[in-house]
Amino acid sequence: MGDIPNSFEHFPNILGEWLKGTGPESDIVISTRLRFARNVKGFPFTGRASNPQRRDVLQLVESALKEVHLDRSVVTLELQNTPEIKRDVLVERHLISRELANGEGPRGVAFGRGEMLSIMINEEDHLRLQWIKSGFDVDRAYAALCKVDRALERVLPYATSQRYGYLTACPTNVGTGMRASVMVHLPALTLKENIDQVFKAAQRMNHAVRGLYGEGTRAFGDMYQISNQTTLGRTEESIVDAIKAIVPKIIEFERQRRGQLYTEERSLVEDKVLRSLALLRSARRLNVQEMMSHLSMLRLGIDLGIITDVPAAVVNELFILGQPSHLQESEGQTLPPAERDTLRAELMRSRLAAGTN
Repeated sequence: MGDIPNSFEHFPNILGEWLKGTGPESDIVISTRLRFARNVKGFPFTGRASNPQRRDVLQLVESALKEVHLDRSVVTLELQNTPEIKRDVLVERHLISRELANGEGPRGVAFGRGEMLSIMINEEDHLRLQWIKSGFDVDRAYAALCKVDRALERVLPYATSQRYGYLTACPTNVGTGMRASVMVHLPALTLKENIDQVFKAAQRMNHAVRGLYGEGTRAFGDMYQISNQTTLGRTEESIVDAIKAIVPKIIEFERQRRGQLYTEERSLVEDKVLRSLALLRSARRLNVQEMMSHLSMLRLGIDLGIITDVPAAVVNELFILGQPSHLQESEGQTLPPAERDTLRAELMRSRLAAGTN
């Protein structure tokens, strides 16, 4: 799979469609992501495959992309030859997983210019296809991903079992190989200490609640990912229906708590929001955790009408642009934490200055 020249030329200034904040329920739901795990028939799973076999999988996928004409609209990168900072930028943009970024041997990614489509190659499975949409938009994300998956399946021999369905490296993905996840912003539930109720309710409905970057990560900025836990024995439609059943309940719960906060503790909420805005507009150093915490309050303030001169899309972008690898990519060099903290604060001051939006 060949590296397209200047394939990072639009990074890190133009971000994906899913960060625009234009989708349904976007005051609470940041994005909806659908993902399929697929493997190529006749090859060992990635963890057991040799480097020549992984290379063959890369070449097969490249040929398949050309045959279904996806290569005209996607950027392709062979990650074995991609610098670490650029790989980490892709992680921060949710285009690849940390496991793929830090993996070994031939592996790659293909992603659409709008960053809705991403195809990870030789991660845990040979292919991880995903589609991300702004807001709570499960049906359209599912339809778009199915179209890509069916096109590839016509030219790639997927590993399947008549009894079990799609075969995957992890037994929990066998069957549909499908994960549906929704990224939600839940500052009021966090402030009111109700977030454990969300965890328990999700678990009862066979869903998991994870941090910003998925399994094993923390929920910085009050951001959480809600996703199904099992696929075996379930249809794709039932997984879609399940996520469509649980997320509206969480949205309603968060909205209730926001209303309660603003009614009963208005001065406290306004103080937290305006302090965060003032700090972001004046700080000379900010670490990632501080940035995420204050941007979370800022986003809450926008949704409650406390702040009217900052678009939500700008805040969504800053959640990503202020991440360590984006800052380093913009400078073209590796930077120590203190310098990143200084650059992060400069970015916040520049983008959030009064009268700039």
